[in-house]
Amino acid sequence: MFRPLTVLVSCLSLCLLPGAATADEAVSESVMTAKFPDRSISALVTHLAQHDAFKRAIVLLPGHPGIMKIESAGSFGLKGNFLIRSRRFWLDRETVVLSVDAPSDEWGSFTTRFRAGARYAEDIRGLAQEIEKAFGKLPLVLVGTSEGSVSAYYAARALGPDNVKVIFSSSLFDTTSHSHGLASVDFDDFKTPMLWVHHADDPCRWTAYWQARRHAEKTRSPLITVRSSNPGRGNPCEAFSQHGFVGVEEETVRAMKQWVVDGTAADVVAP
Repeated sequence: MFRPLTVLVSCLSLCLLPGAATADEAVSESVMTAKFPDRSISALVTHLAQHDAFKRAIVLLPGHPGIMKIESAGSFGLKGNFLIRSRRFWLDRETVVLSVDAPSDEWGSFTTRFRAGARYAEDIRGLAQEIEKAFGKLPLVLVGTSEGSVSAYYAARALGPDNVKVIFSSSLFDTTSHSHGLASVDFDDFKTPMLWVHHADDPCRWTAYWQARRHAEKTRSPLITVRSSNPGRGNPCEAFSQHGFVGVEEETVRAMKQWVVDGTAADVVAP
């Protein structure tokens, strides 16, 4: 049933944010789409315009609602989400980043119940085939934040543990009015290497830091604790509070990337 198609459109070069690779290196962005008979799933593809053969693909799964509605490299939503706004801090000459949209037929309501199902697993596997077609068989690092951590869990299950790692950041643990969190899933037979990343002062009631500590211990996996004094602004469960690592985006991404590269998990402490 799967009919793969990669669409690379609207390629543009942008100056890097300070500290990402080097300030004078340009970034290329395009759109990759896996098409099925009745829907599609797309990702924004970000990499340095001048690069070597890629050694890893960072697959970003943003938080609620997880719906980017990608139309082109310049037209999409969730630009303020922690993972989306900090995507360029992952970049070097050997890394490609893919920011994943909800499937096109889920643009109305991308629920955690759907993410746990066989259909979403099929969509994720289809996108993984497109990544391999475009870049070869790269190690995939699935990075979810907040409700996107639930997507990361089920995406990792869909792909299996071989050549895959997963990072859970600002993870949704408790059940909300519209989402079931990671506290209700089974990690006993979850074999994918994982990293937990959490702000010690995360103010969101459903993403408590003590839960990240408990899950790291339970899964015998490393935890990167982020500490900073900038409380940010707005809703405590949204992207510009400490829940979204406001003010320490680059430091947090660099710490995650260090784990990806060499397995080191170092805490982040910033003013």
